[in-house]
Amino acid sequence: MNPTSGRLPSFLLKNTPKQENIRRVRALIGDENIHTVCEEAKCPNIGECFSQKICTFMILGDVCTRHCAFCGVTHGQPAPPDPEEPSRVVKSVEKLGLNYVVITSVTRDDLPDGGASHFAKIIEELRTLNSELRTEILIPDFQGSEESLKIVLDARPYVLNHNIETVPRLYSTVRPQANYERSLQLLRSAKALKAQVYTKSGFMVGLGETKEEVAAVLSDLKAAGCDIVTIGQYLPPSKAHLRPARFVTPAEFEAYKKLGEDLGCRKVESGPFVRSSYHAGELIK
Repeated sequence: MNPTSGRLPSFLLKNTPKQENIRRVRALIGDENIHTVCEEAKCPNIGECFSQKICTFMILGDVCTRHCAFCGVTHGQPAPPDPEEPSRVVKSVEKLGLNYVVITSVTRDDLPDGGASHFAKIIEELRTLNSELRTEILIPDFQGSEESLKIVLDARPYVLNHNIETVPRLYSTVRPQANYERSLQLLRSAKALKAQVYTKSGFMVGLGETKEEVAAVLSDLKAAGCDIVTIGQYLPPSKAHLRPARFVTPAEFEAYKKLGEDLGCRKVESGPFVRSSYHAGELIK
């Protein structure tokens, strides 16, 4: 389906109230210094997820050192990491009563380890809160540093997620400061270093990719040992962002799901509203 009309098709409309649920979760957290990618990236699922008191925490500030064409997070020169952030995240998790926590971050190319030690500190502090709590981390590529990857894996997350985001041909437009092969290698290395940790990746469709390119990405992820794959429709967070080339139909999403499963991926979540942390706690049980 073509988006040139400026209107969304019915399968891309959500009626869950946003502001009411955002206010409720914000009041419960009670800390304006806690950031969520749900808010910063203007996720279309925020009303639904916040109504269930589920959110994805975004650490290391709210300013990214990269400028991807699809992302709604502010880019620029970030402030130094806040040493109190791990304890504040733990308090927020406790207030929300979560038993499955997803934590992501802005990309911090300005830090020697890319923020890996900050991730590890939060995972470790969460474990002291509840030894049964499962933590999923959605990490940047750490500029290919296996040492940084090992730091976060040694903290024993339950799931390690790194998004491939799009097909190789579109990288120069969609995420010019990233590298497709580097992201694949991160997933390969994660499995080699900690085979017991579930690995996960996701990508957007509707950016101009072909079905053959989607199939190739799924094949690459399977070959990299990726356990879980998420596929969702790209929707621009503002009018200033990259426009979608088309709206992918629910039937096409189902076909991509079947293709991934036929290739042997353990779990494929594919649909118009699927995002990397959408229903995350339900994908691996």
